[in-house]
Amino acid sequence: MKPFDIISPIHDLLFGLQAAFFPTLTAIVLSPSLLIKWHALSKVFMVNLWIEFGHRVDQQAAEAKKKLLMSPENLPEGVVLDLGAGKRLAKFSLTLRGIIPLAGIGHGIKYLDRRRVKRYIALEPNILMHKYLRAAANDHGYSESDGSLIILSCGAEDSSCILSSLASAGVTNPHPVDTIISILTLCSVPNPRRTLHHLVRDVLKPGGVLLVYEHVLNPREDVRWWQKVWAPIWGIVFGGCRMDRDTDIILKSLELEGVGGNCNENAWSEWKTWEKEGESEECLFWHCTGRFVKK
Repeated sequence: MKPFDIISPIHDLLFGLQAAFFPTLTAIVLSPSLLIKWHALSKVFMVNLWIEFGHRVDQQAAEAKKKLLMSPENLPEGVVLDLGAGKRLAKFSLTLRGIIPLAGIGHGIKYLDRRRVKRYIALEPNILMHKYLRAAANDHGYSESDGSLIILSCGAEDSSCILSSLASAGVTNPHPVDTIISILTLCSVPNPRRTLHHLVRDVLKPGGVLLVYEHVLNPREDVRWWQKVWAPIWGIVFGGCRMDRDTDIILKSLELEGVGGNCNENAWSEWKTWEKEGESEECLFWHCTGRFVKK
């Protein structure tokens, strides 16, 4: 590997720390109890980190997202569940008046066709973002008043909470979701294989589609070695995000209990993956994009 590629995470780490440090410090000064509330402090830090970093990531991935979510063969439709919607939907700043939106970026929802998406379900555990998720969704024609918008505070790994929350909102069909979207989210869930198993088995309807854009292990062994070296440091700064996840392999080999009347059968009737155009083979953030259709 080239030395520049090996040390490339340093720039993003410093950028993220610089973006989040002083706003988070301000939050601690305003509320010193955050020092003994690590989970709450982490949420404040991540919100401030995504003020700058999230917008830049969306710009870098714009063409890949368009191909995934806007090409005729992949268009999300029906009831759409967007995993980790908050970090892609709004831009925030922490001021003396509290957390306020800087701009309605619409990082995820802007790629969806409102005419095809009957109901948009935004999954975001960080409730600090819900107010602004709502505003961004309203700007794109989705509203809780007409049932086209549902915002959930569950984690992606908690399929039972997702189903019970949807039932409370009037979505009572078994396997109620037509399309699941996961964009740079599975890198930070605690157990991606188990999370995907329950989401696909319990939430996604037969024939439903999972659309993913995730960074994964690079196919080159020397690059994978450096991904594993950087992964612990990267995860500390970026909220548990792992740059050494083999999410693409997990997806392709996913098995579900009882599919087709058998146990441990592959989950998909068809799937297709493709690489991000123009990505260097020595890139530590190697991306996989794909469309998976449930049996």
